[in-house]
Amino acid sequence: MKLSELAEKTGLKSLNEFKDLEIEGVYISDMVSDIITGATANGLLVTLQTHKSLIAAANLVDVAAVVFVRGKKPADDVIQLATKAGIGLFVIDIDTWSFAMKLSELGIK
Repeated sequence: MKLSELAEKTGLKSLNEFKDLEIEGVYISDMVSDIITGATANGLLVTLQTHKSLIAAANLVDVAAVVFVRGKKPADDVIQLATKAGIGLFVIDIDTWSFAMKLSELGIK
């Protein structure tokens, strides 16, 4: 499923311009070390964290996009860093579990 379709079906709000890539999986974590070893290229990263180190880790593994749950929004400099790295950023007001259930219902695992 492409990012734009995922956003439409789940109610994600985009925080920056993004490449409309095909999502090839999902990884949920709030720990940078876990992201580096567990997230995959063209995957979706779901997290509460909004700091620059998260973007650096996401860029290292070449994720397609990061979703911030519970309405968390990163600072403008973090958004700029993600945009420069080509990482789409999205926000959704629901909690991690509820968003994970939406992804599962859509067949994204």
